[in-house]
Amino acid sequence: MSRAPLRIGLLGAGTVGLAVVEALQAGGERLTATDGSPLLLTGIAVRDLGADRERELPRDLLTDAPAHLVADPDVDVIVEVMGGDEPARTLITAALRAGKPVVTANKHVLAHHGPELEAAARQSGAVLRFEAAVAGGIPVLAPLAADLAGNVVERVRGIVNGTTNYILTEMAQDGRPYADVLIDAQELGYAEADPSGDVEGDDAVNKLVILARLAFGVWLDPATVGRRPPTARGQGEPGITGVTDQELEGAAALGLTIKLLATAARAGGGTGGIEAAVVPTALPADSPFGWTDGVTNRVEVDAEPLGTVGLSGPGAGGAPTSSAILGALVAGA
Repeated sequence: MSRAPLRIGLLGAGTVGLAVVEALQAGGERLTATDGSPLLLTGIAVRDLGADRERELPRDLLTDAPAHLVADPDVDVIVEVMGGDEPARTLITAALRAGKPVVTANKHVLAHHGPELEAAARQSGAVLRFEAAVAGGIPVLAPLAADLAGNVVERVRGIVNGTTNYILTEMAQDGRPYADVLIDAQELGYAEADPSGDVEGDDAVNKLVILARLAFGVWLDPATVGRRPPTARGQGEPGITGVTDQELEGAAALGLTIKLLATAARAGGGTGGIEAAVVPTALPADSPFGWTDGVTNRVEVDAEPLGTVGLSGPGAGGAPTSSAILGALVAGA
């Protein structure tokens, strides 16, 4: 006896959304949830029905009314890949309040509105899954939430922004100034026309807030996460915007390299607090973080009694993020 399909409503058809559609189409009948339910794409909400897209989408599934898709009784689960704050926040909340599971890759909404979204999920009994929001191609969040549940996590840290890691890698290897490498990153599509969210550390801060939620059980306020490194003259520039090619050259002479490292750790003295920062950090070049170059991400967790465990892989983009989304759907969302 065949099982009823898990009917999916997709919010957003950008790079990640298109990758999700492509993966669902390519997977066909082999893609089923753990209970045997086939995965069925039921609707796709887009901003502009007439927009030109990289790949053709099934027109009979398109709508420019995302709220209607969320409320549709023929949709069982919502996948949100719109990004940004609104309307994503309102749509996710509405789906959860209606008792529908939500799978999201939206790190901004989670970092800034996580407590209220979790409250909506608890009230209705719906599931909120966000494995795709951090280091999409690396299975990090699920182990933190489940596999390490018997451990006490002391620290989580990582290189979690591919744009800044690419820029620092190119600066270190070629001895080129930040401004020149940033232009290259924009031309290659690694950096946005307005790169501030990446290079000033906002993106990495949002991801660190999510990692800390699963590692320590608390939601940090993104505004409290440090992102200006201390210098002899006081606070430095945010993110990597103050890193110079001369500093990278000097670090290399000492066997070091500089990475934008996101770190959250239990505060000393038994206060129960969490200290968190996203700052350029000098690390041994001959180390797992030192070897993490280009757009690759790496996350390490220090826990007792396990010790240190690290994972590396592609951190962003359509394919890695859609992989994490499909994993959540297969798990039954």
